[in-house]
Amino acid sequence: MKSILLLVLIGIAAGCSVSSNVPVYSTVPDFSLTERSNRPITRKDLEGKVWVADFIFTYCSGICPTMSANMEKLQARLSKDVMLVSFTVDPKNDTPAVLTEYARRYNADPERWLFLTGDVEGIQKLSMDGFKLAIDTESGTEVEPITHSSRFVLVDREGRIRGYYGTEDADALDRLVADVSKL
Repeated sequence: MKSILLLVLIGIAAGCSVSSNVPVYSTVPDFSLTERSNRPITRKDLEGKVWVADFIFTYCSGICPTMSANMEKLQARLSKDVMLVSFTVDPKNDTPAVLTEYARRYNADPERWLFLTGDVEGIQKLSMDGFKLAIDTESGTEVEPITHSSRFVLVDREGRIRGYYGTEDADALDRLVADVSKL
């Protein structure tokens, strides 16, 4: 009898803790930015949705094209109810029109993959303080004049950061897809 009860408790615990092995790091702060369609987007607009975020800029010759190509692959691999959100780290140059053209290059579904811009200070604060991802606008190179994180960030339905994933690591992207399914 004890062994049956133990098996039942283990089964219940396993079933109830589906997302417990996906840690919670912090919560994304409120933000209000402009989408490539000129539509305002806030954190509240993403509540109730699982989403994957990254920080890029459109004229980057370094890691950004790889990041966006991998985001395009995620768009194909993930359920249609998972949102993708790309924040520009260069809002002075990445206007909604520029982001629209960039999004076309990566076949970004406008219903699922948002490209957000806003004021420089707000985006830098969101990246560094909110997502805990560094941005350096001072010591970049000719190829990458703005140095920024190349990680994807998984955010759950409550706006909590649940994971960071290297964009150049196929195993990390597989882990991201697996973690999304747990949420």
